[in-house]
Amino acid sequence: MRSRIRVFQVDAFTSQRFSGNPAGVVLDADALSTDDMQALARELNNGDSAFVLRADADDHDLRVRFFTTRREAAFVGHATVAAHAVLASLGLSPRPRQKQRNGIVQVDTIVGAAPPRIAVHLPVPAMRRSLAQRELLEVLAALGLAPTQLDPSCPPIIAGDSSTRLLLGLEHGASLAQLQPDPVALSRLSEQLDVPGYFLFSRRTALADVLLESRMFCPALGIAEDPVSGNAHALLGAYLWQQGLLGPVGEAAAGSGAIEFSGAQGHHMGRPGRVGVALNLEGGRLDSISIIGEAVVVFETTLEF
Repeated sequence: MRSRIRVFQVDAFTSQRFSGNPAGVVLDADALSTDDMQALARELNNGDSAFVLRADADDHDLRVRFFTTRREAAFVGHATVAAHAVLASLGLSPRPRQKQRNGIVQVDTIVGAAPPRIAVHLPVPAMRRSLAQRELLEVLAALGLAPTQLDPSCPPIIAGDSSTRLLLGLEHGASLAQLQPDPVALSRLSEQLDVPGYFLFSRRTALADVLLESRMFCPALGIAEDPVSGNAHALLGAYLWQQGLLGPVGEAAAGSGAIEFSGAQGHHMGRPGRVGVALNLEGGRLDSISIIGEAVVVFETTLEF
């Protein structure tokens, strides 16, 4: 007996269609095999697609599997925002406890806005290691950068648990527009460094209402450039906190509460987006990180499998 599934194209971390980060969202995906999901993700040809399934235990409300065009991923921030925005657009009850391959996260739908805002609450990620000088020079050459373009206050570091990224701070935002990445060289370095993505950011930006701007390259995952990454902004939030780079805002929130900022990404690709980041503090300690954003449905269709 053939199964009918609903497929949505969604732009995440934006309130405008044809901007932000596109994601596929597939509802009612329980009847699909892993091969079906991979084939459909390849056909949709987004950076990532989210397949929503029924819960299989009492400790969560739904399951989501994420696929790039090449492989399954443990967790994807923008596709999570997209999936819960679809549920909200259909008027379905929120399902806040989301289970995926790397565990369970809390996802809140903030009502009262159109489109609704989605907040994904994540554990504090690990800061793994710094780069050796030789490694750093190879990365810079692959990106078309000189060492003098780096922000001296932001030592490069590999961060993250299941989705590791190299965080690389640049002194001036204008340098982001001048990047000439070599995808072959970056893919080769990804194997050597065990880091599939490179997240470059600058705190000196001419854009209004944001703390920083960024770009991210993941050719090893089949994504030449990722328009807007929620996961990378969560890594960056933890990094800035640990480096003491949030300035007076961080000092004011040294007890409990939240530090919030916004980052801009995607405008270099003609797909501008914004990611809200909230660092949730308890007793002066970083307890969790939330990534916050909107998403809009571009179109929907039905497929039979």
